[in-house]
Amino acid sequence: MRRADEDDFHDFVADRMDRWRRSAFLLCQDWHAADDVVSVTVTKLYRSWRTVRRAENRDAYAQRVLTRSWLDEQRRPWSKREQSWAVVPDVAGAVPETVTDRDGLAALLRSLAPKQRTVLVLRFYLDYSVEETARMLGISAGTVKSQSARGLANLRTAVNGQY
Repeated sequence: MRRADEDDFHDFVADRMDRWRRSAFLLCQDWHAADDVVSVTVTKLYRSWRTVRRAENRDAYAQRVLTRSWLDEQRRPWSKREQSWAVVPDVAGAVPETVTDRDGLAALLRSLAPKQRTVLVLRFYLDYSVEETARMLGISAGTVKSQSARGLANLRTAVNGQY
């Protein structure tokens, strides 16, 4: 890669790193896993920088890579067996209690299926349109709408069950 391309890539990544980490965290619900997904994303963007740099919307292209990287990770068999905790519980099998609203939201998001969580994060946190979300995930707009409706219904059920 030419020096000018490397500088352009470095500036692009540096300007967006915080946003990517936050959106990856919303998907993963774990900062370490989010950092892994962002690392994979940056590597993929670097390898295809010539294509990315010519893209009509670089941000959407990068978000699509990040989202698909997370979804790919969810399909791997070991992702279902791993469990990480911010604090190691004293008793084997103990689940830490929810302390703040942020923890409650994280638990609610974790209760959703990966695709529902992805659609809700893209639509309502990152403010992508139905069509942009569909393009990003490679699914139809109707699927985005149905996943949104099911995800929101599941969140309502989970909230009503808690309170």
